[in-house]
Amino acid sequence: MIASVMAQPHDRHDHAHSHAPDNFGFAFAVGIALNTAFVAAELVFGYAANSLALISDAVHNFSDVIALVLAWGAGWLARRRPTERHTYGYRRASILAALANAGLLLVAVGAIAVEAIDRIRAPAEVAGWTVVWVAALGIAINGATALLFMRGREGDLNIRGAYLHMAADAGVSAGVVVAALLIMLTGWLWVDPAISLAIAAVVGASGWGLARDSVNLALDGVPRGIALAEVRDYLAQLDGVTEVHDLHIWAMSTNETALTAHLVRPGGTDDSFLQDVRAELSHRFNIEHATLQIEAGSEPCKLAPADVV
Repeated sequence: MIASVMAQPHDRHDHAHSHAPDNFGFAFAVGIALNTAFVAAELVFGYAANSLALISDAVHNFSDVIALVLAWGAGWLARRRPTERHTYGYRRASILAALANAGLLLVAVGAIAVEAIDRIRAPAEVAGWTVVWVAALGIAINGATALLFMRGREGDLNIRGAYLHMAADAGVSAGVVVAALLIMLTGWLWVDPAISLAIAAVVGASGWGLARDSVNLALDGVPRGIALAEVRDYLAQLDGVTEVHDLHIWAMSTNETALTAHLVRPGGTDDSFLQDVRAELSHRFNIEHATLQIEAGSEPCKLAPADVV
């Protein structure tokens, strides 16, 4: 006897979720508007103060505006209903956006590092108080935008990417303020590129983590925070289950996880058993989309070996 059930995400679940399209639309709108205005201000004051640093930072911040647009657009696509061609809808667009944002973040880090090394080789004067006040405005805008995404950064990789972009910009702006003040006090021109390199190292570490997790999800890897062995052990100890095979766990989106598995249960099954398992997978592991196939074990399953997909 073979039976299967597909868990529905809105039936009696106990685990809270972070749905970016529903909860963060306002944050994206505010972040895009504020950062677009800030880019324009940096360009205007950068040219007025003849500050290459401000003009370069404006270009970098514009890449972050693009990153926010990508993340917001992916969230919108994730809400689209499934079609006959795309039976899961467009949920994976959020994974692609997170991957693109990780790439943008690493490119921005590289640009900061290259500019810093150039400044070490050929120190440049900093445009004094103009740079300080514009960079201070950047701290306020980017810091406030990062706070809007802070609560969702652990539950959604796409939100985490937006948060890292904004937090990195706030850190860069803080470094610019510190460097400008120190240079005005001491005349040490090397402080500016030295602080920039330190910030690039910190941001690079975060960006690498985001890139690693994004690539993992894009390759249908088990999402971060879920241990395959623990899920297998839980399924194996279920009443009447003698074997678990063909177990797969992957991300449908940056905040939704799916599971399929074959359970050998000679005594058969019923709806109560399947619904209890689904509810426990949701509660323990935040796996909301579970499909379980129950087998009587009278005939060997062709997908039973662990190395068969």
